[in-house]
Amino acid sequence: MRMSRQLARSGVLSGVLGIAAVVTVAGCSSTQVDHAAGRSPKLIPQTFFEGKICADGVVRDRSGAEIRSFNARIDASWDENGVGTLDEVFYFYDEPGAEAKRETRIWTLTPAREGGREVLSAKASDVPEATTMEWAGNAIHMAYTLRYGEPGDTIDLNMDDWMFHVADGVVVNETRMTKFGIHVGQILLVMRKVDPETQCL
Repeated sequence: MRMSRQLARSGVLSGVLGIAAVVTVAGCSSTQVDHAAGRSPKLIPQTFFEGKICADGVVRDRSGAEIRSFNARIDASWDENGVGTLDEVFYFYDEPGAEAKRETRIWTLTPAREGGREVLSAKASDVPEATTMEWAGNAIHMAYTLRYGEPGDTIDLNMDDWMFHVADGVVVNETRMTKFGIHVGQILLVMRKVDPETQCL
């Protein structure tokens, strides 16, 4: 079952469509990443996202109940022009003992400047419009629209994505999901840099 169906069946989207006309879509977070400028350990995309990264997490509905768990592997690299590639493989579990469902995503991160600062323009096949990855101190932030599901059965979710470097080689990632400005769910995961021979999945 794809996450769009899982969210709908769990009641996450109930009532949202009926008030779409009177709610403003939240396209970005009101909190700026600069609030983390003085915090450490520093989180720099080109440093943390290099080599193999293992991740484990959960998807929660708007009530806070866990509706999926997952494991992931990220293979990260950068070319001579400073363009990064994050090759992600996920295995989702809809319930204990259920067969894992494999999903993939490839992010392309291209150097850019915005407001006089260095940023990365981030693109993926299920992200309809490029977003901006910005960072300061121990934090990375992105706000983007994720198109989730299968052809003919997709849903666009607004993702407010925060990452925090909490220990050497360990990043906590919290993503708040909204639809028409209404909170519908949350993704929580922990990412760990590992040696190339480590098995993530």
